[in-house]
Amino acid sequence: MGLAKTEMFTDDQNEIAIFAKAFGHPARVAILQHLFKINSCICGDLVNEIGLAQPTISQHLKELKHLGLIKGNVEGTSVCYCIDAENWSKMKAKMNIFLDQDLQSSDCC
Repeated sequence: MGLAKTEMFTDDQNEIAIFAKAFGHPARVAILQHLFKINSCICGDLVNEIGLAQPTISQHLKELKHLGLIKGNVEGTSVCYCIDAENWSKMKAKMNIFLDQDLQSSDCC
């Protein structure tokens, strides 16, 4: 498998791609939606809410945390997760600029 060669692209392009990865799987979208809906930290309810196995949920939580969209803190033997409001705002601003682009003319195709 080849390398992604991310150094060929601008910081903005890399950051948009990283944020877009969060939405690349419906389980991550469902997790984010649930975290927004409950508007608090959640420890173990995601398995019942999303309907996937605990290792699968854990993998998606790890990815969302790595992407910076959620944060977690240890409470006893479990980790509780919530939306990282600061990073979510940064992601929204960056993605809004990208998604708000319009074609100047549609003379193509």
